[in-house]
Amino acid sequence: MLESMRSVQNSLIGKIGMALIFLLIIVGLSFFGFADLFRTSSATWVARVGNRDISVETYRRGYQIAMQQLEQRLRKPVTSAQARQYGLDQQVLSRLVTDTILDVEADKLGLAISEAQIGKAVVDDPTFAGPGGKFDRDRFNTLLRNNGLTEQSFLRDQRQTYLRQELVDGVAGALSVPKAALDALHRLQAETRSIDMIVLPPTLVGDVPAPDAAALQTYYDAHKSEFSAPEFRKLVILATSPATVAKPEAVSEAEMRRLYEADEGGRFGQPERRTLKQIVFPNEADAQAASAQIKAGKSFADAAAERNVSGKELDLGAVTKGSLFDKAVADAAFALPADGTSDPIKGTFGTVLIHVTAIEAGTKKTFEEVAPAIRQEIANSAARTRDALRDLHDKIEDQRASGKTLAEAAKAVGLEVRTVDAVDATGHDPAGALVDIPDRDDVLRAAFASDVGVDTDVVQSRAGDQIWFEVAGIDPAHQRKFDEVKAQVEQALRKDEIAKRLVAKADEWVKALNGGQTMEQVAASANNAEIKHASDLKRAGADDVPGPVAVKAFDTAVGSAGSADGSDGSRILFKVLDSVVPTMDPDAPETEQLQGQYRNLFADDILAAYLSRLEGTMTIKINPTVLNSAIGGDNG
Repeated sequence: MLESMRSVQNSLIGKIGMALIFLLIIVGLSFFGFADLFRTSSATWVARVGNRDISVETYRRGYQIAMQQLEQRLRKPVTSAQARQYGLDQQVLSRLVTDTILDVEADKLGLAISEAQIGKAVVDDPTFAGPGGKFDRDRFNTLLRNNGLTEQSFLRDQRQTYLRQELVDGVAGALSVPKAALDALHRLQAETRSIDMIVLPPTLVGDVPAPDAAALQTYYDAHKSEFSAPEFRKLVILATSPATVAKPEAVSEAEMRRLYEADEGGRFGQPERRTLKQIVFPNEADAQAASAQIKAGKSFADAAAERNVSGKELDLGAVTKGSLFDKAVADAAFALPADGTSDPIKGTFGTVLIHVTAIEAGTKKTFEEVAPAIRQEIANSAARTRDALRDLHDKIEDQRASGKTLAEAAKAVGLEVRTVDAVDATGHDPAGALVDIPDRDDVLRAAFASDVGVDTDVVQSRAGDQIWFEVAGIDPAHQRKFDEVKAQVEQALRKDEIAKRLVAKADEWVKALNGGQTMEQVAASANNAEIKHASDLKRAGADDVPGPVAVKAFDTAVGSAGSADGSDGSRILFKVLDSVVPTMDPDAPETEQLQGQYRNLFADDILAAYLSRLEGTMTIKINPTVLNSAIGGDNG
C-alpha cells in the first residue's frame, strides 16, 4: 500500500512499471561497480549520494515494506536470510540510491513545487478516495498510521516524488513515435489477409509399413531424450483448512435458520426470475405524466414507443432480483404482480417505470435438505475469525521444532498425513494421471526445490489453507531402456514418417498451385477435399485458422501458396488471395494506444541512458556495516 501511496501513478515511471525501474537501477549501479562502492566507516548513513545521505530509518522502512510485499506474493512468512536470497536488500538499496540521484539532480536544476500543488495532488490521489470517490481524511490517516508515517513525513516524501516525476517527464515524458515506425507497427497489427485452404489429413498418405527392429533402434538412439522418465518424488502431505478446526456441533439451529431465511439469491435452489421492461425518463415530471397515461389505459409498449425507447433500452430480459444493479428498481420490480407497472422509481441512473411481463417462480430446497451444508459453512466462517487455524499452525510447528516427523506431528494434534507415492513436477503420477494435491502448483514448486530430510516451510493457499509437506523419497530422472518404450518408439516413428510424407505431398501441391493450377483442381486430387475460406485473418490467427498457418500466410506473397502444420497431425495447404492494410487514423483510440505502448519502450532506453549519465557524475558510497545492521544481518 505504501508503494502506491508514494508513487505517482500517471508519471512516466508509473507507466514503465516499478519492476522495470528496479532493473534499470540495478543495471545502472553496475556501471560504477557496485562492489567498489563499499567503504567501511563509523558513519550512521546506509548510503551517500553526493552530499545527501540515505538514513538507516529510510532504508529500514523501505526494506520492511518490500518484505511485506514479498510475503504477500509468496503467501508465507519470509526471514531476513531468505529475503537476501531474493536480493531484496540490494533491490531496496538500488531504488533508494536512484531516487536520491534524481533528488540531487532536481535540486541542482532548481526544481520546486508549492505546498498547494502537493496538497492538490494528495487530494486527487485515488489511493485516498473514500466510497464516494472523493478524498477521505479518515482513510488518509489510517493508511499513514498503518505504514508508520506521520503526515509531515509523508508530505515530505511526496514532495520528492513529485519532483522526480517532473524531472523524468522532462527527460522522456514528451516522446513521440517516429511516423515510419508507427506506420510499420500499424501494418503489423492491422493488416488482414484472405486465404483459401484445404486440410490434408494424415490418412491422405496411406498406410506406413511397420518399421523393422533396426529402424526402431536407430530412431530410439536418435531421440533418447524423448523417452526418458522424469524425476518422481514421494511426498508426505498434511493439509489444514478452516474445516479442519471448525466445530459444526457448536452451531445452533437458530443461526442456521437465520442464514437460510435471509437467502434470496437462490443459493439453496433457483431464485425467482422476472421478465422486465423499463423506460428511463430524464426527469420525474415526465415519468409521472407517463405513469398517469398508463393508469388511464395506455399500454406500456405504446408509452415506450412514444418516447422512441426500444431494443435493449426497453427490454431487461428475464432477470433475478440479485442481478439488478439498482436496489430501488429491484425492490419495486419484484413487488409487482404479473403484467403490473410500477409508479415512478427514483433509480441510480434516472427516474424509471418498470413493467413485469412474466414471472417464473423460484424454487428453494427445504431447510432440512440444506441444514448440514449451512452448519458446516457457519462453522468454517467462525473458524476463520477466531484464530483457531493459527493456533493449530503453531501447535504443528511446535511439534516439528521438537524433532518430530510430519506424520508424528500430525498424530500429536489428532490429524493424519497423506502419502503421495510418486508425482512429477507437473503433478502427474507414473501412469500419467493428475495427482490430487491441494494448491498443487505451489506445493510442487516448493517440493521440487527441496530435498529429503529438509525442514520445509508451510505453504499458504489463496483460500487460507495451510499445507505442510516432506520429501520422503526421490526417484531421479533416467533414461528408459529400449525394451521399456518399444511401443512408444514405434508410434513416434510412424507419426514422424506420416508427417514427412504429408509435407512432401503438400509441397507438390504448393508447387502445382504456384504453377497455375486452381485450388479446385488440387482439392480434387486430394480426395475431393473441402475448400475453406478465411477472410479478415490477422497474424494471431483465428478460431478456424491455426496459428502456424496464419504466421506462414503473412510470410507468403499475395497470389502464392504455402503449407503449415494443422491440428491432430494434419497439414494445411493454403493460397493467399489478398492483403488489406486499413488507412491509419492518427486520431483513433487504437492509434493512440499503439503510440503509448511503443512510446514507453523508447522512453525506457532514454531513461536508462539518463540515469547512467547521472550516476557517472556523482560520488556514491555504500556503508556495509550500517546497511547490515539496519536489517539485522551480517556482512556475508
